[in-house]
Amino acid sequence: MSSAASYILQLAAQGRYHFTTKEAVEALGGSVPTVRAALRRLKAKGEIADPYRGFYVIVPPEYRRLGCLPAEQFVPQLMHHLGEAYYVGLLSAAELHGAAHQRPQGFQVMVKVNRRALACGKVRVQFVARKDLERSAVVDKNTPRGTLRVASSEATALELVGYADQCGGLDNVASVLSELVESVDPQKLADAAALCPIAWAQRLGYLLDVAGHRELADVLARYVKDHAHVVAPLVRAMAKTGAERVERWKLAVNANVESDL
Repeated sequence: MSSAASYILQLAAQGRYHFTTKEAVEALGGSVPTVRAALRRLKAKGEIADPYRGFYVIVPPEYRRLGCLPAEQFVPQLMHHLGEAYYVGLLSAAELHGAAHQRPQGFQVMVKVNRRALACGKVRVQFVARKDLERSAVVDKNTPRGTLRVASSEATALELVGYADQCGGLDNVASVLSELVESVDPQKLADAAALCPIAWAQRLGYLLDVAGHRELADVLARYVKDHAHVVAPLVRAMAKTGAERVERWKLAVNANVESDL
């Protein structure tokens, strides 16, 4: 049986930093229990980690303090291994687009069907379900280990208000939007809005108006005028009764939103 240590060195020399138990068994030529024992020894030394059962990543010295590769460097390979569509979304996408004011506690990944969060050393990956995953506009961003699918700036802005509970609430969303808008294109925002629930456009438009981003707000106002048929609450979980109505957005402003920027 070949050495497990030699095997991971060979993979790294080829620029590959992930492998499965099955691949290791085939490459090393030993029994499954023997190979797993060898991999456990490498894991105990911090040289590899297993963010998912049967799926390993090689941990270079510069990431040993994390106890894992950074999430963006293994999530694409893991999702390919699982055979699932994905893209990086919400606060993690905003951070990748330059809105890093509020770093998320976990790396947020959008998937079709929700799955349990992953913990790998100090790295956390949070999965958020969106059934119509394919409707969201995505862009590719390069990482040291390959290409990462990330929601576009425009899709991210809409999803932040759509999934505000996953993003620290609307106050936090407003703070992130204040930085994210720098990378949002008006026409692409209109296109992205057409692929999302109309209430997302109503809420985002209102927040953009309040923050003084008139050009982007006007794009959404035209869309809302043509497509919004009911008054939506600014905060979905709160009652609309007695809330101020903003006709431009067909919105019941049932909460005060304050950005900390």
